[in-house]
Amino acid sequence: MPNPKGNPESLKGHGFTTDRDKPLTGRLAFRVTEEVEAKVKSLDNYPEFCRQAIARALSELEGSGDEIT
Repeated sequence: MPNPKGNPESLKGHGFTTDRDKPLTGRLAFRVTEEVEAKVKSLDNYPEFCRQAIARALSELEGSGDEIT
């Protein structure tokens, strides 16, 4: 019968690590059409593509003086 409290020694070395300046802890979800979803998910490393596209759009928006509504 397994120990219900687990073995903390078995968890060492199995955590996530990152080489980023800031860890990716926030989550963001939004709805798109099925066609857009299929195109985005067909890309290699689509999560990073989405992060960069959103960051670029926010940067352009801040530079234009428009407010985010």
